[in-house]
Amino acid sequence: MQFPYRVTERVPLYLAPMAGVSESPFRRLCRAFGADVVVTEFLSAEGIRRENPATLDKLRFGPDERPIGVQIFGADPAAMGDAAALVTDVFAPEFIDINFGCPVKKVVKRNGGSGCLKDLGLVAQVIQAVAARTHLPVTVKIRSGWSEEMRDPVSIALRCQDAGARALTLHPRTRAQMYTGAARWDEIAAVVDALDIPVIGNGDIRSAADAARMHRETGCAAVMIARGSFGQPWVFTQARALLNGTPVPPTPPVGERFAVALRHARMAADYEADPRGAAIEFRKHLGWYVKGIPGSAELRQQLHAVDSFDQVAGLFADYLDRSARYAAVEATPEPDGELVGAGESHP
Repeated sequence: MQFPYRVTERVPLYLAPMAGVSESPFRRLCRAFGADVVVTEFLSAEGIRRENPATLDKLRFGPDERPIGVQIFGADPAAMGDAAALVTDVFAPEFIDINFGCPVKKVVKRNGGSGCLKDLGLVAQVIQAVAARTHLPVTVKIRSGWSEEMRDPVSIALRCQDAGARALTLHPRTRAQMYTGAARWDEIAAVVDALDIPVIGNGDIRSAADAARMHRETGCAAVMIARGSFGQPWVFTQARALLNGTPVPPTPPVGERFAVALRHARMAADYEADPRGAAIEFRKHLGWYVKGIPGSAELRQQLHAVDSFDQVAGLFADYLDRSARYAAVEATPEPDGELVGAGESHP
């Protein structure tokens, strides 16, 4: 199997691994909207090897999520190898991805995620240990370095390739940057030129136009979308159209956007064992779905207080009803031909 995953000859679009976001319901939704490949949330190798129930629960996925990669993190090569073996034997994804990019403090303080980038010898050992315990392709996701002083994405990427990585994703920021500043796409282009394995571009893709521009400017073999998918899974449909040179579907109007949000909510409710907990956890998604619509601040405040999915449907219905009434008033002609309410704000 070639990596990154190829669908005929088109540029694959990946949903990025994101803690608390790229859970099974969202992965399935993004696949339905055109994501070619999805990756799980990053999961602790120690949690997997110890068969922690909460960790293993996050490894659940269905056939409609394939092709899928499982992303693991850790700084102990032996533990990473054990985790890879268990994931391979029990869950059988299409590939295993190693997280060398997470900048979160609680991860890097144990040298996990981007913390590994301080020691490229350790990076190589981890990749070799994982590759030795699985027949699946092993891929890696990196940042450009630990700090500006240690910024050298080409050298890091070459070490990963030499250690056995079959594909590499670059988020061109350092750990020190976290998510500030701009992602330096020129570094993706430099890594593409230096490596023989496929390079997946990631970082600062907020729209379909950004995805197409990244591919055009860097020559990356695939594009990975992270925060640009929040509240707009249709970004994959739009990006595919741009990459294929076909008409781009318009962004869904509010009513259709709400329908997608409710579809996502139902999938989350079916997936999670605790309906109330699922609704509370889903609040962040609701905030993303309503971002930018008229009157979103008030609606978002209401949605961030829900503890059941029935409440979500009710709030959406009320919003659409109010919007329809405002539209009807604005369209009613005055005796002199002017429109009632013209120029007034509405939700």
